[in-house]
Amino acid sequence: MAEDYNTYAKTIATNAKEASRALKQLTTIQKNAVLHKMEGLLLANESQIIEKNQIDLQNGKEKHLSSSMMDRLLLDSKRIRAMAKSIEEIRNLPDPVGEVVRGTILPNGLELLTKRVPIGVVMTIFESRPNVIVDIASLSFKSGNACILRGGSEAFHSNLILSSLFHKAIEESNLPGISKEVVSFVENTNREAMIPFFQLEDLIDVIVPRGGEALIRFVSENSKIPVIKHDKGVTNLYVSNEANPEIVLPILINSKVQRPGVCNALENLFIHKDFPNLKQLLIDLENAGIQILGDLSISKIFPSAKQASEEDFYTEFLDTRLSIKLVDSVKEAIKNIQKYSSGHTECIVSENVSEIQTFQQGLDSAAIFVNCSTRFHDGGEYGLGAEVGISTGKLHVRGPMGLIHLTTTTTYVTGKGQVRG
Repeated sequence: MAEDYNTYAKTIATNAKEASRALKQLTTIQKNAVLHKMEGLLLANESQIIEKNQIDLQNGKEKHLSSSMMDRLLLDSKRIRAMAKSIEEIRNLPDPVGEVVRGTILPNGLELLTKRVPIGVVMTIFESRPNVIVDIASLSFKSGNACILRGGSEAFHSNLILSSLFHKAIEESNLPGISKEVVSFVENTNREAMIPFFQLEDLIDVIVPRGGEALIRFVSENSKIPVIKHDKGVTNLYVSNEANPEIVLPILINSKVQRPGVCNALENLFIHKDFPNLKQLLIDLENAGIQILGDLSISKIFPSAKQASEEDFYTEFLDTRLSIKLVDSVKEAIKNIQKYSSGHTECIVSENVSEIQTFQQGLDSAAIFVNCSTRFHDGGEYGLGAEVGISTGKLHVRGPMGLIHLTTTTTYVTGKGQVRG
């Protein structure tokens, strides 16, 4: 069986590599035409997509998946339209391929021109959310990359129909030399079947895992190929005693309950002990459906709060639970965030400019927000159209990985007979 997995992986990767070479030859107009066709196919096949998604949802219920996982799985009319809108936004973005990032003439007369080029073959391994298929396929195609997509078994039927629609968009476009292998969907959902892919560094250029800690660790420990981690989001927010009380509650509610099962949803809340009407704020949070897990200082003010453990502050709940702690100052808030953060998203709500600067300078995360919801840490909200994921590492991209981040550079050097002395 291991040998079968090896053959399976090498066949897919080889075909993707060949497809990537042909894809590099396409013009922006040709690439956009395929994306435009995919938009139409999504909307025209809405009922079929929902039908396949219902199979995954029913299987999820039988497997007793969490409410956050079920929310991630769901595809309804609104989300399908959002996927089509995302493709439209990607289509309207400037094509990064061919962009000149440096042009110069050296003293010896050599002309240097550095341009953006596709990375080549990008493999993405993800869990739950079937819209990822459309986002990554569209971003990869527009940036001239072939992609290998491997989703979780819980979303298999949804992933299969979405990848099939992309194949249909490619085939109906009749572009010279372009095959459906530019978007390869790995149908085998066995974890062991992934490992052979991780050894093919001559065929796959980068691997992007996005999901839980176990998935990230599994990929990182087994891959010979560079890995861009899109790790968990233990998102933190500090409410200062100098915050504008009118904006605090809306920010907290939106950050936590607008969609609790995603990585930019709030998990830890640190409140200055002198924040006015603190008890009322906690009551309002509970009334909004938030399950409060408090330290001892919170329990004294709000006895109905469940006792928070130390482990809770390290945990990405992806549901309505929220760990809350009182602090004496912005510096104490920073110290706590440095301790518990996963480097994803941090936020401060304050009107004190000096305090805001201290907060920004004291932390090192992919995004640091001031006086707004943490839910804005998103490729679409950043104007990137969509994202491959949100990278919590520092190389080669940090934060939302968008169209431009799926490129690298080539330097073209032109001379007139120069030789090096």
